[in-house]
Amino acid sequence: MAIKRITPFLWYDGNAAEAAKFYTSIFKKSKIHSSTAFSVTFELDGQMFYALNGGPNFKFNEAISFFVTCKDQKEVDYYWNKLLKGGEPSRCGWLKDKFGLSWQVVPKALGECLNGKDKIGARRAMEAMMHMVKLDVKKLKDAYAGK
Repeated sequence: MAIKRITPFLWYDGNAAEAAKFYTSIFKKSKIHSSTAFSVTFELDGQMFYALNGGPNFKFNEAISFFVTCKDQKEVDYYWNKLLKGGEPSRCGWLKDKFGLSWQVVPKALGECLNGKDKIGARRAMEAMMHMVKLDVKKLKDAYAGK
């Protein structure tokens, strides 16, 4: 697959190939396209990435993250547990993987609750989310419903 007009470019401190292997082991329909001592191109679920072994000058931070939309709690649990291995959890469905890259693991139910017709329910769901680390579909839906 060719690099598209806009492709995420990730700067690693010498471990770009390790990161690409880690990510492609988690996401289905993924593969490494090329790997050299300096760079790696890889694909995750159809999205191309370019990774550079750029050295220690720059680090990842939360200003950039990747948003993983999950159909249900089973998918949330899968992606959360896999991406978190060796990393650290944050709040509201955010985590940093072992390379310091931030991810948001989010069930589609969150968007349904926050954008639902019941604005008070949406506020309750938002409040419930603010107290979560890994997002919990049942608790979000219960909060939206006022349970």
